[in-house]
Amino acid sequence: MTNNSEIVLRPATIEDLEHFFIFQLDKEANHLAAFTPKDPTDKEAYLAKYTKLLGDPTIHTRAIIVNNVIVGSIAKFEIEGKAEITYWIDRNYWNKGITTAALKNFLALEKARPLLGRTAADNVGSRRVLEKCGFIKIGKDKGFANARQMEIEEFIYKLS
Repeated sequence: MTNNSEIVLRPATIEDLEHFFIFQLDKEANHLAAFTPKDPTDKEAYLAKYTKLLGDPTIHTRAIIVNNVIVGSIAKFEIEGKAEITYWIDRNYWNKGITTAALKNFLALEKARPLLGRTAADNVGSRRVLEKCGFIKIGKDKGFANARQMEIEEFIYKLS
């Protein structure tokens, strides 16, 4: 990331969902994320699901903006009472330190702890982001990954 880049997190809006939908269509990003919708090209289903989630008070979603351009999203959500983190960055902005900086900024806003993060075991970039932000690997799991059409290993991280 260049020193001139300004990373801003702002509450995500319904209008942002168009950008987020396009980002998740990327085949390489889908493969690395692994745990994706069955049909990531179904825009109607995507917009319906995420429009509903934007209104959920247990979910904290932010748009990641760099130099006035939406480059991704980051969110805290809850599963079975446990807080988890998720993020997605447009592949054009990978390997620039943006995801790590965005997560650090998000963690200053989001106070839920412990906070879990999950990533496909082979998603080295996402693992590094979590580790740079203080998450500790606490376990492994296996699950069916729609993007790969097979069961894969995932690592579970925790920030206390």
